[in-house]
Amino acid sequence: LLLVLPVAAPAGPARQEAALRALARRLLGPRAAAVSLSVEPAGGPDRYRLFSPPGAAVAVAVTGSSGAAAAAGLYRYLRDFCGCHLSWSGAQLRLPEPLPRLPREIRAAAPGRYRYYQNACTQSYSYVWWDWERWEREIDWMALSGINLAPAFVGQEAIWQRVYRSLGLNQSEIDAYFTGPAFLAWNRMGNLRGWAGPLPPSWHLKQLYLQYRIVERMRSLGMITVLPAFAGHVPQGILRVFPRVNATRLGGWSHFDCTYSCVYLLDPEDPMFQVIGTLFLKELIKEFGTDHVYSADTFNEMTPVSSDPAYLSRVSNAVFRSMTGADPEALWLMQGWLFQHQPDFWQPAQVRALLHGVPLGRMIVLDLFAESKPVYQWTESFYGQPFIWCMLHNFGGNHGLFGTVEAINHGPFAAHRFPNSTMVGTGLVPEGIEQNDVVYELMNELGWRHEPLDLPGWVTRYAERRYGVPNAAAAAAWRLLLRSVYNCTGVCVNHNRSPLVRRPSLRMDTELWYNASDVYEAWRLLLSAGAELGASPTFRYDLVDVTRQAAQQLVGDYYLSIRRAFQSHALPELLTAAGVLVYDLLPELDNLLSSHSLFLLGRWLESARAVATSDREAEQYELNARNQVTLWGPAGNILDYANKQLGGLVLDYYGVRWSLFVSVLVESLNSGTPFHQDQFNQAVFQVERGFVYNKKRYPAVPAGDTLEISRKLFLKYYP
Repeated sequence: LLLVLPVAAPAGPARQEAALRALARRLLGPRAAAVSLSVEPAGGPDRYRLFSPPGAAVAVAVTGSSGAAAAAGLYRYLRDFCGCHLSWSGAQLRLPEPLPRLPREIRAAAPGRYRYYQNACTQSYSYVWWDWERWEREIDWMALSGINLAPAFVGQEAIWQRVYRSLGLNQSEIDAYFTGPAFLAWNRMGNLRGWAGPLPPSWHLKQLYLQYRIVERMRSLGMITVLPAFAGHVPQGILRVFPRVNATRLGGWSHFDCTYSCVYLLDPEDPMFQVIGTLFLKELIKEFGTDHVYSADTFNEMTPVSSDPAYLSRVSNAVFRSMTGADPEALWLMQGWLFQHQPDFWQPAQVRALLHGVPLGRMIVLDLFAESKPVYQWTESFYGQPFIWCMLHNFGGNHGLFGTVEAINHGPFAAHRFPNSTMVGTGLVPEGIEQNDVVYELMNELGWRHEPLDLPGWVTRYAERRYGVPNAAAAAAWRLLLRSVYNCTGVCVNHNRSPLVRRPSLRMDTELWYNASDVYEAWRLLLSAGAELGASPTFRYDLVDVTRQAAQQLVGDYYLSIRRAFQSHALPELLTAAGVLVYDLLPELDNLLSSHSLFLLGRWLESARAVATSDREAEQYELNARNQVTLWGPAGNILDYANKQLGGLVLDYYGVRWSLFVSVLVESLNSGTPFHQDQFNQAVFQVERGFVYNKKRYPAVPAGDTLEISRKLFLKYYP
């Protein structure tokens, strides 16, 4: 079964070595000359070896079975022998002089064939406004993390537009189908159409240009790129051009009605299914080449029109045939989210039917939420289809310290040992990135291990590498965080539900899965390390993040005080608690976030505007960016799902909401009339919508001293 899976790297050894050397130069500058990097392709899972050759010129030689394997070996050397660290929030690359030589050769082989990265939603929540410079940094990080399988989804709308035009659709029909840039992930999965669109011609050109560079770089580093395929969703215009075509209108998705949802799904038996699917894939392959792995999600959070197993088998078989029609070697990579998202529909018979519509070994399923809700356990290892054990971890790109470290430290090994296991690797599939670096560093390391790590020892070394020097207080802070906020057990869903980032009501959730005092103590310990570590960019990031978490906890406490005071008609107590929250804690939190570039609303909005080629486009893209992190839809359809804690957003969005809530409660006590949530929701919606359209420009450069602001908050609020 596992022999059919592609393992050949997409580029020859010489091309991979050249790409590796360029990566090393970007990372290490002139010091890269002391490292020798080579690729020696081998069958089976990736492997690398590190050794110090005789002579003084080269300190370490790294040989890998692919570019990504060699890059992982290089990072292992930098991490374990040079004390270095690389993450989304910064790099610590203070190299010893001279570079250390290895006393003996080190060999490593990955336990599985694949280390996968990216979620369909990440394309919109995190990458949407990226330029090539940011993509290049990400692909470097992917290679150093040993990632060897990842989607390349950018620019597909340009190809779809070409296909739709060749089929006879007019531009207005295409414009009515594509969403705006910040919502394309859900357009691609058949959830949404038209919302925040259309896509300007310049968008297509820029995305195509990016995609050329992305696939070239990923392949040159030995990664297998996953291209999008046809899942069956079509614009309404198809029904005008082909009136006899058999298409079903799906229902509304999430809280969207048919204004922007209810997409048409072609019947798998209809001959047009193969025509459109094969046409698209041939066009895509002509443009970008292929590594023979394709992604398609037909029923992501959408209920199929029939639960008849024969129907479900026909659907998956039709999707697969439309792939093999363009590429006889096609392998289908499918997100397994649907099985745990709608378990009432996807009973064993339905799951088996969908999976067995494709020959065994020609599909790989991503067990997308395996750290909390693994599907392989109740499907006999996906009824024989290969699967990748994935850590989802993050929803909506929310900020908030969170992890399930025990589950990820043991889960992949348990899945390997499962009877007749078809597991072929591990994956990182967060909906949004640039948060909780520690969890991703851990998961990347586990992708190369054959048994669990000693977590307290591991995190102590992590703190030392991250800040560049050993510091007892910082290490103690990290051990505390690891055993509390980073160790959610059971079924843990990391949506940030803190009252801070949710529309205020009298029924808000303040439950924590950890001991709040552990975060307060970690805050104290980190601050005490400030004198020694304050110059480290990664330390400053972590100090913002831990202070932000402490402030988020405090908001929950003040909310409970406000609610208690209101329910016991104690106006003075309500005014006191509300005054602190609205006039001090939230503004101070906003100041803290505004002191770090990675916590700025302005950075998100200005990156959206930077993609535009006209003022009109800049306004459209900024509205996309604002709407996504707040209302998520025209009417708050998925309100605050993608909440972020950013300087500017806390004050002008969350703060204004809280201010209105408090004034309505005060008015209710003063007039003796009950508080009506429905009336408040109507009033607060105007505030939320007002923020989306306020046109205020927010700074994209930080202001203020992070350490000073954190210390000030600590002196005022440390419990």
